[in-house]
Amino acid sequence: MNTAEGEETPNNPWDSPQQARFRREVRQWCRDHIPRDWRSTQSGVDDAEFVRFQKAWFTELHSAGYAVPHWPAEWAGGPATRGADPVMSVEDQVVLYQELAAHDAPRLVLAFVGIHHAASTLLVAGTEEQRRRHLPAILDGEIWVQGFSEPDAGSDLASLRTTARRTGDSFVVNGQKLWASGARHADWCLLLARTDPDAAKRKGISYFLMDMSTPGVDVRPIRNAVGDSHFCEIFLDDVVIPADNLIGAENAGWQVAQATLGAERGMTMLELAERLAHAGFRRLVETAPVDDPVVADRLAQFEIEITGLRGMCRRVVEGVAGGPADASIVKLYYSELLQRLTDFAAEISGPQAHTALTKPMSSGWESGSWVLDFVGSWEWTIPGGASEIQRSIIAERGLGLPREPSVA
Repeated sequence: MNTAEGEETPNNPWDSPQQARFRREVRQWCRDHIPRDWRSTQSGVDDAEFVRFQKAWFTELHSAGYAVPHWPAEWAGGPATRGADPVMSVEDQVVLYQELAAHDAPRLVLAFVGIHHAASTLLVAGTEEQRRRHLPAILDGEIWVQGFSEPDAGSDLASLRTTARRTGDSFVVNGQKLWASGARHADWCLLLARTDPDAAKRKGISYFLMDMSTPGVDVRPIRNAVGDSHFCEIFLDDVVIPADNLIGAENAGWQVAQATLGAERGMTMLELAERLAHAGFRRLVETAPVDDPVVADRLAQFEIEITGLRGMCRRVVEGVAGGPADASIVKLYYSELLQRLTDFAAEISGPQAHTALTKPMSSGWESGSWVLDFVGSWEWTIPGGASEIQRSIIAERGLGLPREPSVA
């Protein structure tokens, strides 16, 4: 249960002695540092307060070595418990995410793209100069956004039309990006643009780091069904990007994106699965009418599904019998399970769930404001590849079924 409210999580009998020590360390840190009232104080706040809180919470985690446990120690800094390992062990990362979720820690919503996608891209494909410029800055609070999707290139990302034309030692970029999470707060953008219009769809794309303060960048918030503006459009009008900000080779951006973003899906999904188990399912159990046999049966089914999800995520991050469609399986399973759970929670939570107008800004789509969570859960079946795309990947790459015929 939520130890921030006085409950204690059970010991894990499968922990090694080292893991048990680390779990005790993280638990004590959570008791001492997680704000007990963050849900109430972060409900209905304005953007400035949300950004302030997010950056302060990131600093708090980083000072303990818990903000970027997946980074190599040479870049991560902080007193992470790593021993001689260059990266915190997978086992310890699992323990960390389990305890943060169990203690109802706020989510790193603003830093997410920076510490995962941007960092992975820089570590795998960036130059030494790019890493030295941006990795320390991310730890100092630099915010990133992902500029991939477009109005006519969402699930079929290879159809993107934003262009980058080479002029000397720079590229001039024109186009539009859509569904850019947190763009209005971002300092930098991971940008995909077409640099060779005559090449095959996946062959003429390049990967850039774009300074969001560059002239010609226009960010416009999109107000969604729950009333906030998490997503944004980014309009690019003759935006000049130095050639030094190119990641990987020119026209090889598609391969860079697949390699670097795919590398992060396992651990980020494991963190989300733990949040669903604790902030989502356990919060639901605390308020559900469990004496109703129909409700009790559904809750039991959800617990089985969540246990399966956590197990799958653990296998992916540990590299156990990995397959080419593992990331798609986990993403599809998580997003649709989240929809079912929040839908059921809204159904049984009574009128108060349907009158909630706000939820904590630093929570995810399992905040306990169930109708808002349910509406928000639909986003998870679209970005990062819609559910239909994930099923195609599983069929073709995982099961070896014939590719769908092209409609072109």
